[in-house]
Amino acid sequence: MVPEAMHLSLCMIVRDEEATLRRCLASVIDVVDEIILVDTGSCDRTVAIANELGATVYSFTWCDDFAAARNESLKYAHGDWILVLDADEVLVSERVPALQQATQQEETIAVTLLREELDTTHPHSQLSRLFRRHPAITFTRPYHELIDDSVTALLQQEPHWQVMALPGIAIQHTGYQPTAIAQRQKVDRARTIMEAHLKTHPDDAYICSKLGALYADLGEPLQGLALLQRGVNAATEVPVLYELHYHMGSLYSQLQEPMRAEFHYQTAIDQPLPQHLKLGAYTNWGNLLKDQGELVKAKTLYETAVAIDPTFAIGYYNLGLTLKAMGQLRDAIAHYNRALQLQPTYAEAHQNLGVALLKAGSVTESLESFRHAIALYEQQGSPEAARLRDGLRQMGL
Repeated sequence: MVPEAMHLSLCMIVRDEEATLRRCLASVIDVVDEIILVDTGSCDRTVAIANELGATVYSFTWCDDFAAARNESLKYAHGDWILVLDADEVLVSERVPALQQATQQEETIAVTLLREELDTTHPHSQLSRLFRRHPAITFTRPYHELIDDSVTALLQQEPHWQVMALPGIAIQHTGYQPTAIAQRQKVDRARTIMEAHLKTHPDDAYICSKLGALYADLGEPLQGLALLQRGVNAATEVPVLYELHYHMGSLYSQLQEPMRAEFHYQTAIDQPLPQHLKLGAYTNWGNLLKDQGELVKAKTLYETAVAIDPTFAIGYYNLGLTLKAMGQLRDAIAHYNRALQLQPTYAEAHQNLGVALLKAGSVTESLESFRHAIALYEQQGSPEAARLRDGLRQMGL
C-alpha cells in the first residue's frame, strides 16, 4: 500500500555521521513529515541514530557519484516538497515560518536557501535545497551536486514556474571547519571524482571553480590557476563567475602577485549578486591590503563587510587587527569585544584582545583574555595553546 502524499520530505545521504546527525535531525524533526536517509556504507552508529529519530533508512552501494546517491533518496520521498540537508548542517528555526510559507506559493518550483558557513572568511552561500517533488528535477554532477541544471531545463519547457530566494540564513554548516576539511580521505575522494568528471566535461565552469580551489588548498597553485582561468572562459552564470574570480584573487595573493589579486577581488565584487554573498571577497581583499601595510584601505573594506552583515564576527576581528596596527588601541579593543560577543569561542580574538589590553596597560584583563584563548586552543587541539603559554612565561606573566 502506497502512503498518502505528505507535504514535506527531508532527503539526506549519509555515511559515518554519528557525531553530527542527531543535531541535524533535531533541527527538522518537527518541521518535516518524513525523513528519508540513504546510507552509503556507514560503519558507526549513523543508522541506529537515524532509526531512533524516526527516519526511514535505505542502503546504497557507493559509486563515486553524489548525484546518484541524492537521486536515490528522491525515489523514496512521498512529500509534495523536498528539503535537502547534510548531516553537518542544521535548519535555523527562525526561518521555518518563511520556509513553510514559500511552499504554499503555487507557481514556485524551487527555493534557494541562504547557508552560513561557520568559522570561514566566505560565510554565506545560496543553494537550491527546497524544491517540489517533480520527475524532471534531479541532481547532476558527481561532486558538488546540485539541482540547478535540471531546474533550468524544466523552466525552458514549463515557463510558468518560478524560482524564489528565501531571505535570511536558513541553514548553518560546519563542514568547512578545519577539523572537518583536514580529513585527507575526503579531499582525495573529491579530487578523484572531480578530475574524472572534467575528462568528459572539460568546460564545466562550476567544477573548474571547485577543483581549482581544491588544487590551491593542496599546494598546487599553478594547476589551480589554469583550471580557474578555463572556468572564467566558459562561465555564463554570475554566481560561478563570482566564485572563479574570488578563488583567483586568493591564488594570486598566495603567489605574491597583489595587483592581479586585487583585480580579481574587484571583479568578484562587481558581479551583480546580493552583497552578503560577497563577504569573502571583501574580507580576503582586506587581508591582502592589511598584509601590505595599506591599513586605511583595508579598514574601509572590513567596515563595508560588517555594514553588510553586522553579525560578521570575523569582520570585527579583522577591524581590531587593523586598528591595533594603526595604534588605535581603544577602538581595537572595542572591535575584538564585539567579535567575541558574536562568537564567544573565537580563540584568536581572545588572544589578540589580550595583546591589545596588555599594550594598553590592563594587565589583569589581558591575562584573563589569554587564559580564555589558551583554554579554547586546548579544546581545539591547537599547538597555539603551548606557544601562547610559553610566550607569557618568557614575559614573566
